[in-house]
Amino acid sequence: MNFQQLRIIREAARRECNLTEVANALYTSQSGVSRHIRELEEELGVALFVRHGKRLLGMTAPGKELLVMAERILSDAHNIRQLASSFANREAGRLRVTTTHTQARYALPRVVKGFREQFPQVQLELHQGSPDEIVRLLQSGEMDVGISSERLERSTGIVAFPYYRWHHNVVVPRDHPLLQGAELTLAQLAEWPIITYQSGLTGRARVDEAFASAGIIPEILLSAQDSDVIKTYVELGLGVGILADMAFDAARDTNLVQLDSSHLFASHTAWIGLKQGQYQPNFVWQFIQLCNPALSLSDIQGRALGQQEDAPDYQI
Repeated sequence: MNFQQLRIIREAARRECNLTEVANALYTSQSGVSRHIRELEEELGVALFVRHGKRLLGMTAPGKELLVMAERILSDAHNIRQLASSFANREAGRLRVTTTHTQARYALPRVVKGFREQFPQVQLELHQGSPDEIVRLLQSGEMDVGISSERLERSTGIVAFPYYRWHHNVVVPRDHPLLQGAELTLAQLAEWPIITYQSGLTGRARVDEAFASAGIIPEILLSAQDSDVIKTYVELGLGVGILADMAFDAARDTNLVQLDSSHLFASHTAWIGLKQGQYQPNFVWQFIQLCNPALSLSDIQGRALGQQEDAPDYQI
C-alpha cells in the first residue's frame, strides 16, 4: 500500500469513479490508475469498487471504510509536510485565497495591503468564484482560505470564523425620485425595475425573501455577479440597484446616491473558512487575524485543528 493508491481512492470518490478525470487530476494515465486499484484490491483481498464490466459504478462497503481512513492518512501526511515547512520557513511560501468578486474588490484590499507589508516573501493568489465553488476548493484542499457570505459556516469539513457584518442598500442616480421621499419602503422600491445580484450570490436570497414576505413581486430587470456591473447599469438609468453596502464608494461613485436600506433587508455575515483539521503555515493564521483582529491566534488554531470544539462569541 502506498500514498498514490490512497490518493487514487480519494479522487475516485470525489469524481464519481470517472477514471479519466482521476488520472488527469493526479497527472498520470488511466491505465496506471486502474493498475493501482487492482494491486491494492489484490493486496487487501477485498473489492473496493462495484463494477459493471470494466466500468466502476461506486464503492463497496470496504471501499467506503477505506476512503475514511485514506482521507485521514493523507490529511495527516499533509499536516506533517505543512508543519515542517512552517517551522523551516515561516516568512515565505504561498497563500491561496478563494473568494467572491465583491469581497476581493471591496473588503480585502486593506487586509491584503497589511499582509503584504507583514509577509513580503509570501506569494498571494486570489481566486474568484461562486460560494459553491469556494466550498469545493476548500474541501479539496486546492485553496487555503475561503471568504464568502454564504454556506461556509454550514459546510462539512470546513471551520468558519466571522469576518464582518453587512447589509444590502439601494443605489439610485442623483436625480432619482426615490431621493425625495421619507424612509424607503419595499413597495416604493418595487415601483422601479431592479438591478441586483444573480441568484446564489452576495445574499440575493435575503433580497428575494424580503419581497416575498411582503407579498410583493418586483421586476428584476437585470442580475449580475459583479457589483460594478450593477452600478454601471443604474448609472444608465435602467433601474434602481440593490447591492452590498461595502460595494458603494461615495468618492468614486459620484453619479450615484446610496439609500440606507438596513431596515428592509436582513443583515449578513461574511465568513472566513479553512479546511478543518489541516495544519497551516503561520502566515495563514495571521491573515485570518488581519481580517478580524478580535480573533486570537490560539482560538483560530484551536478550532481549525479540532482542539477547541465550541466557537467563542466572536465580535465583528
